[in-house]
Amino acid sequence: MTSPLKLLFEDINRSKDKNDLRSQVAPKIGEYFLAKRSAIFFFDQLSLENRELQRILKLALSVEHNPIARYIVERHSPAHEGLVVTPKVWSLICPRPDHWHVMAGPIVNSGQLVGAVGCTREKAMTSFDTQNLADLSAICLHVSAWIATNTSQRRSLSSDRLTSRELQIAELVALGRTNAQIGIELWITENSVKQALKRMFRKLEVSSRAEMVGQLSTKQYY
Repeated sequence: MTSPLKLLFEDINRSKDKNDLRSQVAPKIGEYFLAKRSAIFFFDQLSLENRELQRILKLALSVEHNPIARYIVERHSPAHEGLVVTPKVWSLICPRPDHWHVMAGPIVNSGQLVGAVGCTREKAMTSFDTQNLADLSAICLHVSAWIATNTSQRRSLSSDRLTSRELQIAELVALGRTNAQIGIELWITENSVKQALKRMFRKLEVSSRAEMVGQLSTKQYY
């Protein structure tokens, strides 16, 4: 009989994209840990959230405000509130009754922290323990592996969709050039650069220069 944890691994590996992980897998992670709330965050998608949610997430994931976030950033390892602070201190940091117990783990790609998996429990519920941390560590490992594989495939597909001229523009964007500067270097008008970037955004399904560069930034293409 397949264990619930193994089924979670399979769900992660079957996910089509990040939104699938967030909408389909995150709730199952919450069920596995008997959590009140659960979520998967990707830092490159925070800009796509509404402004109020973006503000809340940036505060919750702030290393200055949240000792769990600081632990994850420094060690790339899962943590719960009991591992980093006393219950009294945590109640001052996060007084919300539905976040009385919090556990989170890192999503890592190429040595960089790119996201997090998090779960919370209410005050009346039991706190997260060492076995929960071990299981979350395994889940984060599988999500990180999925990200690495998916990112590599997307880079290859993305590069194939761009023309040689568009790849030149992308390279200059990655170097921090403005549209006007790109136009001068490539002997085209600034408006031509703007129109090319619009086409490139549509092809790559991105909404910003930073997101485009992040998707293409690899020595294989630059």
